[in-house]
Amino acid sequence: MSDAATTLGGTPPAAVTARQRILDAAYDLFSRHGVRAVGIDRLIEHSGVAKATLYRNFASKDDLVLEFLRLREERWTKNWLAREVERRADDAEQRLLTVFDVLHDWFQRDDFEGCAFVNVLLETRDHSSRVYEASAGHLETVRSFLAALAQEAGSERPCELARRWHILMKGSIVAAQEGDRDAAVAARRIGELVLAGDRTSRST
Repeated sequence: MSDAATTLGGTPPAAVTARQRILDAAYDLFSRHGVRAVGIDRLIEHSGVAKATLYRNFASKDDLVLEFLRLREERWTKNWLAREVERRADDAEQRLLTVFDVLHDWFQRDDFEGCAFVNVLLETRDHSSRVYEASAGHLETVRSFLAALAQEAGSERPCELARRWHILMKGSIVAAQEGDRDAAVAARRIGELVLAGDRTSRST
């Protein structure tokens, strides 16, 4: 996933610390294989550090997963999705629709791995755990980004519009994981209808 790491703001190769090697290994493995399937021994092998070094930097696997999720939000949500949407469109409504254009391009990549936040959420059986709550919190960050766009677009119910938009996003991501690489195109068409309905509700 080196190409994806570069696209999503990966770590430069120079002066990489042991902690960063562990994080880079976790980011790669957790993104591609999920959290439950990747054990400590595989993380140690992939990062090239000793077990004692891993536990010196992260007291438990959960602590490492939490840092992975934080890093995923920084790289995927903020440094990639939000920036790419803002780069491609100036108008708020168009930015909302551009979300699906960005997702479509992502779905065509050989290293497309799906939404890490949803994947971790589904893998976590204990809904009161730190990992579950963190995954839900990072998804809320995505909705907050969408709500800000919806408010800028003039929606009278930006949070509700953001919720609908996020449902379309998550649905298209799951469909793409199933093999429908054009799912974001269909989601964009539905999004156009949602926006039209939102505009209509403002004028009545």
